[in-house]
Amino acid sequence: MGSALDIYTGFFGLRERPFSLVPDPDFLFWSPSHRAALTTLEYGILTRAPITLVTGEVGAGKTTLLHHLLRTLGEDVRVGMVSNVQGNRGDLLRWVLMALGQSAAPEADYVDLFAHFQTCLITEYAAGRRVVLIFDEAQNLSREALEELRMFTNINSGKDELLQLILVGQPELRETIHRPDLAQFAQRVAANYHLPAMDVQTLHDYVAHRMTVAGAAREIFRPSALDAIHAATGGVPRLVNQICDLALVYAYSRDEDEVRREMVQQVLDDGVFFGGGRNPTPVLVLRQGQRKSLD
Repeated sequence: MGSALDIYTGFFGLRERPFSLVPDPDFLFWSPSHRAALTTLEYGILTRAPITLVTGEVGAGKTTLLHHLLRTLGEDVRVGMVSNVQGNRGDLLRWVLMALGQSAAPEADYVDLFAHFQTCLITEYAAGRRVVLIFDEAQNLSREALEELRMFTNINSGKDELLQLILVGQPELRETIHRPDLAQFAQRVAANYHLPAMDVQTLHDYVAHRMTVAGAAREIFRPSALDAIHAATGGVPRLVNQICDLALVYAYSRDEDEVRREMVQQVLDDGVFFGGGRNPTPVLVLRQGQRKSLD
């Protein structure tokens, strides 16, 4: 017998779970803010901006936007995706080379690594391609790493840029770049956008969109339930996904064909919503409105 998460989709007439936490470009909701963020990314690439910066709160949809962007780039762009880089500048170069499909000997020093990287850029340029390095979770980059990235943008051929950088991260990344000792880095940022959380109306539209994409033929979340979800999440998409998914499980377990405000409140009261800032109580949700503690 399947779990509630396996079978509530059929109960609500859905083809798939509408609120998975895995970034999925097919579910991307084009709020005005997300359109502006994507436009900023596209503008940065088309204008060959040395550095493009996009920031937003945890779960605001930044990675999903990146995945959508990657699906739209042409064959004249060679992309390297780098996440959670740590270590010294030699380690940074190794991560970059690996993202571009290049191997580096373990004994190679910084000079060797940089020469390898520069050769890779020139080879791509000669083949009619430009290189775009995307750094996700870029708030983890140290001041030294950011300065090293600025130096990378000095590699060029006449008027043509061989390398463009896209930095995507949490709001503290913007604060770091505004430090006085990173003024030269900030001057290279030619396109930037901060992705805010959703307001109440945008959240209503967001939930309706994801439900429709998943196959919903009717309204399942009552407006008052969505208002309560906004109050609990602040409009951060990842948190909205978490609580909506839980609310659907609760509705399924009670044989109710819609999600009401009281049901959202029950999710919060039970402490199963990890994003709610509570110490969660393990709860197993059963049919017929029964709840059994796992303790």
